[in-house]
Amino acid sequence: MAMTFSVQDRRSGEALPGEFPVATRDDVNSAVAEAVSVFRSGALWPKRAALIRGIADGLEAHAEPIVTRYQAETALPEARARGELARTVGQLRMFAAMVEEGSWVRARIEQANSDRQPIPKPDLRAMLQPRGPVVVFGASNFALAFSTVGGDTASALAAGCPVIVKGHPAHPGTATLVSKVVLDACAALDLPEGVFALLHDEGYSVGEMLVDHPDVAAVGFTGSQRGGLALARRAQNREVPIPVFAEMGSVNPCFLLAERLASDPISLADALYGSLTMGVGQFCTNPGLVFLCGTEGATQFLGALSERMERADDGCMLTEGISKAYIAGVQDRSLVPGVETRVDPSGRLRPALHVTDEETFRSHPELQAEIFGPATLVVRCNHPVDVAEALEGQLTATLQGTDGDLALAVDLVRALERRVGRVLFNQWPTGLEVCPSTVHGGPFPATTDGGSTSVGTWAVERWCRFVSWQNAPQSLLPEELRDGNPKEIWRLVDGQFVQD
Repeated sequence: MAMTFSVQDRRSGEALPGEFPVATRDDVNSAVAEAVSVFRSGALWPKRAALIRGIADGLEAHAEPIVTRYQAETALPEARARGELARTVGQLRMFAAMVEEGSWVRARIEQANSDRQPIPKPDLRAMLQPRGPVVVFGASNFALAFSTVGGDTASALAAGCPVIVKGHPAHPGTATLVSKVVLDACAALDLPEGVFALLHDEGYSVGEMLVDHPDVAAVGFTGSQRGGLALARRAQNREVPIPVFAEMGSVNPCFLLAERLASDPISLADALYGSLTMGVGQFCTNPGLVFLCGTEGATQFLGALSERMERADDGCMLTEGISKAYIAGVQDRSLVPGVETRVDPSGRLRPALHVTDEETFRSHPELQAEIFGPATLVVRCNHPVDVAEALEGQLTATLQGTDGDLALAVDLVRALERRVGRVLFNQWPTGLEVCPSTVHGGPFPATTDGGSTSVGTWAVERWCRFVSWQNAPQSLLPEELRDGNPKEIWRLVDGQFVQD
């Protein structure tokens, strides 16, 4: 008899409708075999843009039941649900447009020259090609934009890779509704089974089976450092290792520079509080580390921030496990010598504020650890460049400063560029813009691959590899590389970018 599980409404504790089947090894093998068949047939490649646009249209058409279930499973408000749905639809259409334009394949052509001495030059042509079936793990904190048909799935489909999603057990109902939209879009285009599959599991076994499967080519993951590293190790221990592109969170350091801190401490506190508590602090770009790079205004800043935190109501976090980890993380930080607990949530799901000095911060590496939730550590900092050089890899870093501050911050900016994927100036890290020039990644341990991004059109390159054809007949070349440029894309031909 098949095992199933159900979930409760995070707001009320009442049982939600639906029993979700725990996938078996046979289910895993079948899903991968169908994905391999689709990949080898090439059926997905010519229909990628139409499929992705069809999914976007379907999400809009079925927005109401998706939004309703999303709220029940996450305890996040309607505005957040609709905003995340709009983001998901928008990024799907962004990838569809990228596929239609076509230049993302980075086509390069070196034409033959039989007269070259001392050795004739061969005809060489190269472009990106899809890796094969991709496994995507749904994220706890983004049931839409980083889950069933989120950025990893959208970019993998755009690359021409079939996708198998391992749904997150916190929101299986949302995943199932979204999965039906994807499957309906596939059916409307007469695409074969295997382009997309959703597999459920309450624990880890299905994910492990998927990563272990020899026909899986790559893995996308958004979640905890512990989970991401476990998957990366497992993938490297296979007979044929595969890449795991894991985004594992960040403390997203914010540097409040001297002039700005002195002139604007109250509004800085207001803005930081808003960013910190957005979504009960459950963002991978949550500003969990703040450096005060001056003394004037520091007292007012801390006072205003403390006051706002102390007035905050209890929140409802995504899962019981996340709630318990938040409370434990706050308590552990309070025990570090030299750390002052300025706002103590007292074991409740409320904001937490700790304060320390630069020496304590640098002598206790555990203070760089992320506390997933509305907690931040404020560090009184005299040597921001030295501190920046000592930071672990991060998704983002923020500088809040006047023009005068920023003019003197060149060395700090250069140091942060070596530590993060995105540097912000006079904005806050939550509220990621989804567009082609976005980078949502960073050096280890923010991600397992500091050279990639999980947001923006560059994300497609994770699911590809370069292939070169030497002296190939025209009939055996991809259309993107054939003479006459039938796809009318920009190509690098003999060192010059041309579209003809």
